[in-house]
Amino acid sequence: MWVDATYHKVRVDGHVTSQATVVAVGVTAEGERKILGVDVGPSEDRAFWAASLRGLVKRGLRGVRRVISDAHVGLKQAIATVLSGATWQRCRVHFIRNLLATVSRGAREAIAAIVRTVFTQPDRATAMGQLPEVADGLRGRLLHAASVLEEAAEDVLAYRLFPSDHQRQLHSTNVLERLNKEIKLRSNVVRIFPSAKSTIRLVAAILLEQDDE
Repeated sequence: MWVDATYHKVRVDGHVTSQATVVAVGVTAEGERKILGVDVGPSEDRAFWAASLRGLVKRGLRGVRRVISDAHVGLKQAIATVLSGATWQRCRVHFIRNLLATVSRGAREAIAAIVRTVFTQPDRATAMGQLPEVADGLRGRLLHAASVLEEAAEDVLAYRLFPSDHQRQLHSTNVLERLNKEIKLRSNVVRIFPSAKSTIRLVAAILLEQDDE
């Protein structure tokens, strides 16, 4: 299951706040992709994530093996609590963006090229061996970036435990990129939603069209 969020301005209790519009997409054992649900709330709130996942389970979601997402605070805990037996893959694309945000703009291209050598290794064992070498190379000048890389090792390389022909789809939330672009294209004209329910109504209508396609 892939989970990703776009952000909209929503009026909550009389105040305009940035709220996450979270979309979940799953793929069946037969390879059929399905849009599973949508929810709106504060992206860093553990209670919101847990409630969203429980809503999917209540509607029949079963047998989730892995959840791929960005490292939203509270999401990992919600997955462990609600989706018993499911593991987590940290989106590789989001991770690299997060890591590059810790270094100066001028150094980002070079650092990105160095870090990507971890992901070009032929298998998980060599990737796990390459990662600490890259971290050691960064440690002298970029201690924070080195720490971020080491701490994310297991989560960002978790997709390597799956068959090689599945890994390209499992390492990031890129499968949701087209959906998110369509949502933003249609929702930008609203500017500020009067409520979370109104956000869900519009986004759900878009997702119904996409799911039919």
